[in-house]
Amino acid sequence: MAEKLLVRALKGGKSTRIVTLNGKKMTKMPITLEKLPGLKTLNLQNNLIPKVCSEISTLTQLTVLNLGNNLLEEVPEEMKYLISLKKLHLFGNRIHRFASGACDGLQKLILLNLNNNQLTWIPEEISRLKSLTHLSINHNQLASIPKELCFLEHLSELQLNYNQLICIPEEIKFLKMLQKLLLVRNNIEVLPEGLCDLINLRILDIAGNIIQIFPPGFQHLKLREFYCEGNPLFLKQPVTAVKQEDIWSLQEITSRFIMNQLTEKNPFLMQAIEWYPQVRNIISKGRKCAICGKSFLSVWLECVEFVSPSKNWKISKNLQLVPLQILICSYKCFHQRGPNLFGIAQV
Repeated sequence: MAEKLLVRALKGGKSTRIVTLNGKKMTKMPITLEKLPGLKTLNLQNNLIPKVCSEISTLTQLTVLNLGNNLLEEVPEEMKYLISLKKLHLFGNRIHRFASGACDGLQKLILLNLNNNQLTWIPEEISRLKSLTHLSINHNQLASIPKELCFLEHLSELQLNYNQLICIPEEIKFLKMLQKLLLVRNNIEVLPEGLCDLINLRILDIAGNIIQIFPPGFQHLKLREFYCEGNPLFLKQPVTAVKQEDIWSLQEITSRFIMNQLTEKNPFLMQAIEWYPQVRNIISKGRKCAICGKSFLSVWLECVEFVSPSKNWKISKNLQLVPLQILICSYKCFHQRGPNLFGIAQV
């Protein structure tokens, strides 16, 4: 049957636009594909193909390639020749690496599906897929994602469900077009503050991680759907704690003075600081107190504030209050806190 379909396609020659050979138990790609330079769509799903043939490099007009559910072990280098490709389906293979240069020619690719493979890493070269809008890498073995992935400025949907991620890079803030982010069933402990800069994010699913608290500003996201069941979120169950005294290091005292003087535009310090790059590096890590607004370096006390989720969010049924991370600079400010702000105690 596969041979008959291929013969029929070959008879069409340059006018053939679609070839579908799904589920034909093929063990290799037909090299006669090179005789179909006008091909737009090639479906080879559900076969036994372990390797992409070199002849595929002639298909420079191909826009859709489906090699899902085969036996590929890498994202092949031959992909770089498919300069018109827009959709690439590689789900359900045995892929555990990207061949060198595989991303080089895929400047028009908008969708990449790598679900159900064996990837443990994503190369920095992923940033070369400049037109990518949909990236799906569910059910792999990723422990991290490179910050370069966050430079895909057109990305609107990112799926990373069922991996082994422990964190998301702060650079995610650069994905300004991101609308859908799925992180279900990973090992993520903390969401980066940069996540709160994603003004177009509408769907966020972090179910089944180990998140306890959300970054400051999280409540201002314009989400439509938010799911977080299966996380050990902080609950509003206050306990009595012993009062802590303010004991700061000399570096902390000095840093606070410098940072707050720079905020007030002290001309002497603003000029002097230019000569001390090490000091600039230290104070660049400073934070603002949520109570008094002054700068500090070391976290005196991590606090949690419980706020109601937005009425515009479609949320997990068990989510009644959202625990937000709040950082303050001293016990004096802690004493001036509102009724829904608590210190995070070790109990």
